[in-house]
Amino acid sequence: MYAVTVRTSAMIAHSLPREVFGPAQGLHGATYVVEATFRRRELDDDQIVVDIGAASQTLEEIVGELRYRNLDEHPAFVGVLTTTEVLTRWVADRLLATPVGQSVDGLEVTLRESPDAWASYSTE
Repeated sequence: MYAVTVRTSAMIAHSLPREVFGPAQGLHGATYVVEATFRRRELDDDQIVVDIGAASQTLEEIVGELRYRNLDEHPAFVGVLTTTEVLTRWVADRLLATPVGQSVDGLEVTLRESPDAWASYSTE
């Protein structure tokens, strides 16, 4: 399986109002490094997995919808706990609905909260 990864970053604000989240129950900020790994079993006719420029631009547009936003007020997340895991799926679903996402056999989205902690969602 071939793979190409692109990434960007976003600063967001949100709250996770459940006891399990401890101090993160209140409004707080997070800075995510967002990575998207596109996979193909075989290269396309141009001998690539995806066009890196198109993949980068598409990821940037999707993540741009979150950047500098309070996710508690974002229309897509009304009544949703915006855990890192939930956000990985949201980004992946958005990518899969684009031409670059529809051209691959698999996709993995990773949101890195720090060098020591991250979450991923994979279609494989």
